[in-house]
Amino acid sequence: MRKKKWARPARVLLWLAVCLASMLTVTLGVPALLVKRDAPASATDDAAQLRGAAFAQNGQGPLVPVFLSKRQTTEQIPLETYVEGVVAAEMPIEFAPEALKAQALASRTYIVRRILEGDASNVPVSGALVTDTVAHQVFVTEDELRERWGAAAYTANMAKLRKAVAETKDRILLYDGKPINATFFSTSNGYTENSEDYWPDHIPYLRSVPSPWDAKLSPRFKETTTISYKTVLQQLGVSAISSSTSKATGIEVLEWSAGHRIKSIMIGGKTFTGRDVREKLGLPSSQFTWAWKGTTQLEFTTYGYGHGVGLSQWGANGMAQEGRSAEDIVKYYYTGIQLGKASDFIAAK
Repeated sequence: MRKKKWARPARVLLWLAVCLASMLTVTLGVPALLVKRDAPASATDDAAQLRGAAFAQNGQGPLVPVFLSKRQTTEQIPLETYVEGVVAAEMPIEFAPEALKAQALASRTYIVRRILEGDASNVPVSGALVTDTVAHQVFVTEDELRERWGAAAYTANMAKLRKAVAETKDRILLYDGKPINATFFSTSNGYTENSEDYWPDHIPYLRSVPSPWDAKLSPRFKETTTISYKTVLQQLGVSAISSSTSKATGIEVLEWSAGHRIKSIMIGGKTFTGRDVREKLGLPSSQFTWAWKGTTQLEFTTYGYGHGVGLSQWGANGMAQEGRSAEDIVKYYYTGIQLGKASDFIAAK
């Protein structure tokens, strides 16, 4: 924030300093302030502290400071325990073991990369590296799993989960010798997406590949969402949409992505990306068709669920069911990667 160059009497400056200190005391006392930290924390002392916490071995490996949103507390969780909680939260336990292992590889890589970068972006409190929400990777505790699975299934499910994670222990995904940004999502539309077709950056290992398994297996492959015409106008910020094919007033796809999703679309005379429309209207995917229901509603039919970049979880399960290994799966969805060891990067100092 820039300082205004106003001359102030010393007494006034002292009064302002006292007020500011009081405000900071009150502000810092609020535990759930939603402070969005978009920039990586690598340039701050906090980043060094976060990396230090991870490097501090406790007999169970590196520790991950996780902000547990329901409890509003930060807990230091051993790396492999954290990976177990993420795999259980992000992928159905009914999935084939090799799919669970592929998820473990991706999830471990994700957190190791954040540890190395000291990246605490989108964490609402100081001292945590990630939350347990979709802002990062969803994480659940063992107590939550007991409640979710029930006593009868808990023992068998935990054994399956721990075996999958243990069989990938310390292994991460690398490109050019560095941990990758191991993005993943639920269900493809039949293809994954190039990174630059959804996000700004071209990332060489996040390339579009066919993913035919999703259509056969995923319950989220095809969905229909009905939205009122008024809501569509409000969310997209346009004044009118006609049912004609006119670019000036109707809806027309201008460009498709390599992943067969909408890259650019004209709606009511305004140009959007497919991602814009998906996020503004809350659609499951950026591949969609539309139809009018009378004059008051629009019906959107979507294919796939999620951003589409990286590993498709239902696709991974389909590959696993065909006998492909976890290594086969991750090397298919992340182009040109190799497997390495987390301990090469975050071993005890």
